[in-house]
Amino acid sequence: MSQTGLVEFAVEVEQEQSARLRIADLLSKGIFGSLVLLVVVTAIPYGTFEAWWKAVFVCAVFAICIGAISESLLSGSNLIRGSAILLPMLALSLLAFIQTISFQRGTADTRAGAQSSWNAISADPYQTWFFILQLLALTVCLALLYRYASSEKRIRVLIYVIIGVAVASALFGILRQTTQHEVGFVFPLLKPAQGYGQFLNKNHFAFFMEMALGLGLGMILGGGVKRDRAIIYVALLFPIWTGLVLSNSRGGILAMLSQITLAGLILMDFNSLKGHYSAPRAASSMRRTAGLRVALLIILLVGIIVGTLWVGGDQLVSNFEAVSSEFNPDATGTNEGASRNEIWRATWSMFAAHPLLGVGLGGYWVSITAFHDASGTLTPREAHNDYLELLSSGGLAGFAIGVWFAVQVFRKARANLRAESRFQRAVCLGSGLGIAGVAVHSLVDFGLHMTVNAVVFMALIMMATAEVGPGGDARLT
Repeated sequence: MSQTGLVEFAVEVEQEQSARLRIADLLSKGIFGSLVLLVVVTAIPYGTFEAWWKAVFVCAVFAICIGAISESLLSGSNLIRGSAILLPMLALSLLAFIQTISFQRGTADTRAGAQSSWNAISADPYQTWFFILQLLALTVCLALLYRYASSEKRIRVLIYVIIGVAVASALFGILRQTTQHEVGFVFPLLKPAQGYGQFLNKNHFAFFMEMALGLGLGMILGGGVKRDRAIIYVALLFPIWTGLVLSNSRGGILAMLSQITLAGLILMDFNSLKGHYSAPRAASSMRRTAGLRVALLIILLVGIIVGTLWVGGDQLVSNFEAVSSEFNPDATGTNEGASRNEIWRATWSMFAAHPLLGVGLGGYWVSITAFHDASGTLTPREAHNDYLELLSSGGLAGFAIGVWFAVQVFRKARANLRAESRFQRAVCLGSGLGIAGVAVHSLVDFGLHMTVNAVVFMALIMMATAEVGPGGDARLT
């Protein structure tokens, strides 16, 4: 081949490669836009709790994944990032699959219409399979966020969308609370004095609000926004806080107070935020103002408590006064077994009967009937404690996987709190506060069962554990 031919061939290869990269860039933007759209869309239909809406979500995530594979092939870059966080989720999916394996017993006369008897660890293999699909979809969603929410600009967009959707939900809830008088307010299943916002359960609404509140609060306190824009964040967080208080969710209020306390504790530890990157003079100055920060934290906590009681009013006070009777093991009632204390005792008994592998992830609602000592009028479908439900549904094996996941997130988030980038520290602080709120609230509720809350939680996990590099690409620390 002549020299001219070699030059022309090189030019053609370069043009082809350039075209492929342009297509890959368009796909990257489209995939990120689709992920952002998922947050908006899953929030609309009651937070996506119905089975068919969850199925649509699963299909949408896997469709986006097909586009991501195509983009990876065109760009020639690695698709998988954040493996340390993703592996525990995959391990939990594998455990759930093992729980669905059926063991045949004996033979059957098919001509007589009889069927072979079978047995599996899961009390409801079908629901366990559905759990596997949902968990795999969330795992893929997190992996895609690691890869495509990869720059400071995109992370800011994701933050704006999460806070924006939360503000819209809060305003819708306040409007609904003040004007709804009959069944059906925009959405046909919404009933007066039931749920909050577009959610059928006020506690599920509170989960969303506390994640958005923690994220915005961390961005402000961590210096992730310019001072002239901080007032905008405060203005956006005010309706979120108001909606959280008016929802009358006790778990949400406790989670919010825990977030404020944790934020103060982190900010008082200067080394947790700036580590060895700080100048000695700056560190000395921060130590001198430790007393002032403590005073401001106390004022903030008192102000929030007083404001919460003032906005929540007698209804909120009465709701907290009912705690003692709900958790009193000697309390008498109609024997419906609907209190958390009764549900937790039944769940613990179920775990004691199946300690190693549990009753099946997704099989809780079937197995609890054998341990729930009540009239049968109400049968719990959830344990109202995600940790206890994981222990009973997945056994010690599932709980160990959950601890593995939590340790990995904590370790990498702690490293990000000491990052050199102020924006990275602020994002990690905000995401960490949102995660902490969920961790506290999950002690008494099951808000992560709602798809939109799980998706936002995955976004917080990504932002807390991924590092934004100088070139804008995100990589796991």
